[in-house]
Amino acid sequence: MNAQNPVFIPGPTNIPDRLRRAMDVQTSDHRAPDFVELFAPVLKGVKKIFKTSDGEVVIFPASGTGGWEAAITNTLSPGDKVLIARYGMFSHRWIDLCQRHNLEVEIIECEWGTGAPADIFAQRLREDKNADIKAVLVTHNETATGVRSDIAAVRKAMDASNHRALFFVDCVSSLASMDFRMDEWGVDLAVAGSQKGFMLTTGMAIVGFSQRAIAATKSADSCRTFFDFHDMFNANANGGFPYTPPLQLIHGLSASLDMLFEEGLEQVFARHFRIAQGVRHAVAAWNMKLCAKTPDLYSDSVSAIYVPQGFNSDELTNHAYDAYGVSFGVGLGEMAGKAFRIGHLGSLSDVMALSGIATIEMAMRDLNYPIELGQGVSAAQEYYRKTTGTALSKKAA
Repeated sequence: MNAQNPVFIPGPTNIPDRLRRAMDVQTSDHRAPDFVELFAPVLKGVKKIFKTSDGEVVIFPASGTGGWEAAITNTLSPGDKVLIARYGMFSHRWIDLCQRHNLEVEIIECEWGTGAPADIFAQRLREDKNADIKAVLVTHNETATGVRSDIAAVRKAMDASNHRALFFVDCVSSLASMDFRMDEWGVDLAVAGSQKGFMLTTGMAIVGFSQRAIAATKSADSCRTFFDFHDMFNANANGGFPYTPPLQLIHGLSASLDMLFEEGLEQVFARHFRIAQGVRHAVAAWNMKLCAKTPDLYSDSVSAIYVPQGFNSDELTNHAYDAYGVSFGVGLGEMAGKAFRIGHLGSLSDVMALSGIATIEMAMRDLNYPIELGQGVSAAQEYYRKTTGTALSKKAA
């Protein structure tokens, strides 16, 4: 029966029945002329989610990690230097991927719970008189710590430094859940996936790229075959794929875009913020702390929460699953054993969020955490009750 329970991990997320039905289609010929009637509107719709009119989009049958690899191999060459800050497990994994591709990686070490250090990026770019740094890499939403970085601030720092480095952003756990402005923020490559805000199964790496990124592909000599942008460009221009596409997922993405546009992107973002705020009210009522250091860093798609001293967060998430059949995110990297995560993105409502808060509260009480049943639930209820039916903005909160 636990398959009927929602998950509260930061991806893969809950799949609406409407999208499950959309993906329940028989095999069809992706070489047939009518495939373009399905696929072309999907690419156009995803561009609207990225908020780009100047850029383009490619979709690979992969996860977000495949999108990272595509971004690197299509625009950079072995030995090229990139600048990246490490402030969580996913920025760390992007660093690892770059190093395996024989890039020279300059790492800015940051405390976990902080975000991308725009001021330090600016300093390093100003010092780079020979323009050795070819790209700046930033994780928009660090899923391990529940931290959202200010992408506009990083772009401003890059512009102030008068540096021509490309700007790559991992928006896997933010796109379609929180505002992302590819053109306005001057992002050259943005990497997302199907399994988060798009509410689908894992299996599509969704990459947005600027005209500058396209130009960079002409000189990049990293090895690539499956992830070659030009193969994808040429095939997409004729309405197809260079190899077998994830047909069922493309049907699902078409329906997902319909759902997002029917709700309205601003309403989608407001819903995520409101649900996240309810979770944060619950955390405060438990007298616990978020990993994110300050409110301006709070993610609207996942909250990472420190457990009290003397408790193990892995035991808590294991007990919640064993006793109540509900999954929560474990602590990753430096957070292992110290924090658990509540994913609150994708197909989620305040009523569903309350069920997750109540479940983890029961699990904490079972393990003798210093909380009382109802503390977090009632705090979230009060917040949701007062804000129901409103398109709440951050200023209103």
